[in-house]
Amino acid sequence: MAHRQAASFTATAVLALATLTSTSLVAQTIALTDADYARAESRMGQKTSPLVDHMPDHVAWLKEPGEAKANRFWFRDTANGVTTFMLIDAPKGTKVPAFDHALMATALVAAGVRGARPQALPITDLSFADADKTAVVSVQADRYRCAMAAAYSCVKEEKVQARQQAADGQAGMTQNAAAAAPTRPGRDVAVVSPDGKKAVLIHDWNLWVRDIATGLEKPLTTDGVKDYGYATDNAGWTHSDRAVVVWSPDSKMIATFQQDQRKSGDMYLVTTSVGHPHLEQWKYPLPGDKDVTMIERVVLDADSGKTVRFKTPPSQHRSTLCDDISCRGGGWDDTQWSADSKTIAFVDTSRDHRVEDLRLADVATGDVRQVFNETVATQFQSGMGRVNWRYLSRRNEFVWFSERSNWGHLYLYDMATGKLKNAVTSGDWNVTQLLRVDEKTGEIVFEGVGLEKGWDPYYSAAYRGNLDGKAVTLLTPENANHAATLSEDGNWFVDVYSTPQTPPVAVAREVHGTRKVDVTKTDISRLVATGWKAPEGFTVKARDGKTDLYGLMFKPSNFDATRKYPIVNYIYPGPQVGSVGSRNFSAARGDNQALAELGFIVVAIDGTGTPYRSKAFADAYFGNMGDNTLPDQIAGMKELAAKYAWIDLNRAGIWGHSGGGFATGDAMLRYPDFFKVGWSESGNHDNRNYEDDWEERYTGLLDAKNKAAYETGANQSMAANLKGKLMLVHGTMDDNVPPSNTLLMVDALMRAGKDFDLLMIPNARHGYGDQTLYIARRRWDYFAENLLGATHPHEYKLTMPAARLSAQARRCLYCLCASVCSGVPLTRRLSHWCITFAPTVA
Repeated sequence: MAHRQAASFTATAVLALATLTSTSLVAQTIALTDADYARAESRMGQKTSPLVDHMPDHVAWLKEPGEAKANRFWFRDTANGVTTFMLIDAPKGTKVPAFDHALMATALVAAGVRGARPQALPITDLSFADADKTAVVSVQADRYRCAMAAAYSCVKEEKVQARQQAADGQAGMTQNAAAAAPTRPGRDVAVVSPDGKKAVLIHDWNLWVRDIATGLEKPLTTDGVKDYGYATDNAGWTHSDRAVVVWSPDSKMIATFQQDQRKSGDMYLVTTSVGHPHLEQWKYPLPGDKDVTMIERVVLDADSGKTVRFKTPPSQHRSTLCDDISCRGGGWDDTQWSADSKTIAFVDTSRDHRVEDLRLADVATGDVRQVFNETVATQFQSGMGRVNWRYLSRRNEFVWFSERSNWGHLYLYDMATGKLKNAVTSGDWNVTQLLRVDEKTGEIVFEGVGLEKGWDPYYSAAYRGNLDGKAVTLLTPENANHAATLSEDGNWFVDVYSTPQTPPVAVAREVHGTRKVDVTKTDISRLVATGWKAPEGFTVKARDGKTDLYGLMFKPSNFDATRKYPIVNYIYPGPQVGSVGSRNFSAARGDNQALAELGFIVVAIDGTGTPYRSKAFADAYFGNMGDNTLPDQIAGMKELAAKYAWIDLNRAGIWGHSGGGFATGDAMLRYPDFFKVGWSESGNHDNRNYEDDWEERYTGLLDAKNKAAYETGANQSMAANLKGKLMLVHGTMDDNVPPSNTLLMVDALMRAGKDFDLLMIPNARHGYGDQTLYIARRRWDYFAENLLGATHPHEYKLTMPAARLSAQARRCLYCLCASVCSGVPLTRRLSHWCITFAPTVA
């Protein structure tokens, strides 16, 4: 989009602004125009992402049986709106298009794929067969085998989505009958075995197995009933139809559970429509509930359906990493098979996340042996974005991740005795993700933060080490944030690195050598030509006046150091992620720059109580969720205002979504003389009305000991303190943070006789879907009127040209988060941060 130069304010407005005092909210004499809003809109992701060329997207190594050292991978390369699927052979250093895009588009359209165009193929996964004569491509949940002869031809792999008696009369075999439960867009409910021959899925609370070659299905269990089903995915705040299972390495058995929700409390939502509303009802335990969801561990034979139940009491529905047992897109990382498929190591996590028990099960008998226990004073986590413990069955050892030293490190233990052998890593820095363990050599590859002196402590780097703990070698020397994707054999990895200010570079590197293959270098020249500027990094002190905090600042592109600007704090308080989020490059971080364009300084500060630093840093406000890092936010803003005369601290605003909405309401009530305007979206204002696993993890169980902490941390308890302008926003069908959280605030504010603003979005979930841009515009209006003291265009309409966006741009826009685009898996809470602006185009 051509950059449109426009003055932000009329001469009259500038004169009026110069006469304003900085001690009060100003009268509405500043006139923001359509041109001002258009310039702000030009900094939104739907406008900036298409101007970024050669952004490395979806890097994936090929799994090629019998060719373990082929070391080929593919990625999407987009330039000027045209996406090309590129195939790279790392050892050979070659880079070519993966196929003929015009022929592939024609073949896919002929096979029934609507909208397939050579410049924007809707392919989501890719592999090759028949010595590269056949491409196997996925288009969302469907797969096609495409012969790449002179004229391409694609055939869809039939997916059985229903059940009926098969024509051949095989008992229990079903094919093509009543529709199965609906799935989430682009996500199949079936989980495929390692050999690719079978898949399991859920029908009517029971597990079924599908023969992929024939499409025939048969039941593996028959005793599953409502709220007591097998492999069911429901954590209250999230629920899907995907089966939560772990296949054995030999593809013969399935580890899963029977999930008991029969005594768990229900959540209810009611749609808004003409006529009778639709009631949604599902299991959603809350803090303090006597009965919460439990799981009973089982192993199923994939052929016979024989079930072996583990001889252990039911386990809590908890994870060592996140607040669901399935943390990374449907997996179950706390359950790990042995290489010979005879034993399973698993970790039971206590309800309050303080006690971790590593156990070993014999899958033939169901016998379970206690191996190891770690109990912590606050809350345990097994990694940062990935479960880092590993069952090393060939060595009869296990790797354990712990923050016992105040830093996250790896330790090697004897599996037979549970005794420590040695520390694998150590020092004042963190291992974040253990990527690979070679059981034969003891070599490990991992990512870590804080080890490299002079780097931003949040920048990730890749390292090679060994289980003996004797050496750690840096593999990614550039001072930037690195994301490593390892090849199947562990000899190569794709390294995508960037900073918030510098665009990504992708290279393939040898793990054991120095060879490096250039993959792609992102070009932002078209973006920069529009006047785009990167956010500025800064460092301030925390509330203690000693601890360094890191943040990003967004200033108007027509910044004038002689003016005074209101300051808006964009907040996500953690504890699982901070306000800044990813340290990767992004052409737009939500609408922070867009809001700045209207005449604000916007800041995001990672306060204490957030991850990637020390354990003490992360636990800074453990047991006191009402802290919300707000003393750090205020200290940082005060330091910035003392340093920069152009920041008007008397006009301080704050806004956030979800946990940020909770923090915003808290800020307006706990610090009413500091924050003048707040915009609170979908906040969990009272965690007694939010899912059980959240505050029970970060405060403790809701009992007599912690009752006061839950009560004082609830925003409505401070309703009488409101002085400034507060907007509360919530979707009426929010199945993550139920709307009752905001309505409790509404009730308390009304009873306190307070004026406030309220915007309920009919039928919207936690993300606002097709109302996302409307809410963004209303947010701009609110800060313009109440913090800047300006008039603004009437009902300015933000646009989302989804049909013209590249596939890469649509994926980036889904979360507006660079880590998505570079293939770094997001934890649930990082996606929580991103989803604020999630449009429906993804």
